Amino acid sequence: MSQHGTAMESPTAALTDPRSADNVEYDPSFTSLRENSAHLETTTEYGSPSYASEHRSRNADRTENALDRDFGPADYGHVETAVDAAGDREMVCLDRQLGRHPDNTYVCRYYVPKEYSRIALAWAKLFEPAPADAEPDFVTVQVPDADEVAIRVLPEEGFTAVLGTDYTGEAKKSFLRLFMFDAKRQGGLGLHAGTKRVRIRSDADESGGDDDSAGDDLETVGQVFLGLSGTGKSTLTAHDLGLEDPEDATMLQDDVCALREDGTVAGSEGEGLFIKTIGLDADEQPDLYEAATHESAVLDNVDVADDGTVDFDSDAYTANGRAVVKREHLPSADEEIDLPSVDQVFFITRNPAMPPLAKLSPEEAAAAFMLGESVQTSAGDPDSAGEAIRVVGTNPFIVGSEGEEGNRFRDLVADLDADAYLLNTGTVGDRDVGVDDTVTLLREVSRGRVDWADDPTTGLTVPDSVPGLDASRFDVGDALDDADERIADLRAERREYLAEFDDLDEAIRNAVY
Repeated sequence: MSQHGTAMESPTAALTDPRSADNVEYDPSFTSLRENSAHLETTTEYGSPSYASEHRSRNADRTENALDRDFGPADYGHVETAVDAAGDREMVCLDRQLGRHPDNTYVCRYYVPKEYSRIALAWAKLFEPAPADAEPDFVTVQVPDADEVAIRVLPEEGFTAVLGTDYTGEAKKSFLRLFMFDAKRQGGLGLHAGTKRVRIRSDADESGGDDDSAGDDLETVGQVFLGLSGTGKSTLTAHDLGLEDPEDATMLQDDVCALREDGTVAGSEGEGLFIKTIGLDADEQPDLYEAATHESAVLDNVDVADDGTVDFDSDAYTANGRAVVKREHLPSADEEIDLPSVDQVFFITRNPAMPPLAKLSPEEAAAAFMLGESVQTSAGDPDSAGEAIRVVGTNPFIVGSEGEEGNRFRDLVADLDADAYLLNTGTVGDRDVGVDDTVTLLREVSRGRVDWADDPTTGLTVPDSVPGLDASRFDVGDALDDADERIADLRAERREYLAEFDDLDEAIRNAVY
């Protein structure tokens, strides 16, 4: 890159091999990274490290990529700042493997100044070690103390510059963003989603199939959950659904995956999860709680007293407190991260005008994908947490045309004959949809024991009867004040919103519910 800020073919070409660079500590151990960060650590009662950062959420408004916007001299100047830092400053550098699928496996190389080793410690626990002597597919250089906050992405080159922020989530998402982008280039679609494998008795009856004749004849159901951070995605993917051996429900991925044309869903994070900790409860989320209180966890902006006592209910730092937890200490996590086939896709929303569950056609599913209706969370914008929000695919990391993503999603769901559902984990009117209610719906949908009917208020296909649940309690027409008027207004808003996407197929626009 020249001093005038013009683009060069590959920023990584300007970087000396970190294995031989004098200014780089290459592939340090977790112990070494923790020692580098000792002056910043508060040690928890569990023996794990806890750190507080200056930035406590993503800087979406400071993130740009070179495909969706023409980069100018200032943008390439930010890239040059990162490259220069990696070449001049005392850095740590780690290589990690993202994914295991033969066509969706990548080597990720991460640089950060040595004094910010805590970020590398947390990031490195999410992914598996890369093969020895492997060359990187993706490279990120994070310079937290840069003068200006700027995240600049060169998708074609696989390079990301993260400047002016010390938030761990920026490191994680810099690689997952490119993972999703490449999945789309291969004909699939990257998803901000968790994946789950449910194994149920194929002949389970109303009593739960406990008679001896049921045997151990299990049917496998592959599930995908799309939702913004903080809407229940991690809780639901980790939940056992109240099943008992030999039936089970197992989490494969928590955050990002790639839906492929053959129906497989490629996972990304093979070693850990970056979970929200606010309100983490041993009774409500036992698996996540167990992993977050293990000595191997790394806590990020969690309230920890001087004596090490951890308070997951406190938002003293932020409501976006996080923990990197190891999969091996999460009882609900499987050893595998790839889902062999997708059968059911769920869109998690918190819209009070929606039923707790609705079955969608491929066009309605694509409309739900494009609408991405939820509530803002502290992970995206702490100042707007709780406000209604729309994010295409509930995925703030899309590179390229959003309308084309909606078309691709519709085609994949239709071609793969996957069932799609809208899942409201908030309230219907003023009636709370509890975790037990949602779990019952998911369990019975997995078993195929939900009877469906057309809802005259929303026009959606909703549960008419569900074993163990009074579906009538969540009738939108009964629970929502002025329901007909509010649904009509909502439908008009949705049509207006979808009209903004020029590349979106007309059939999807017309399927708005």
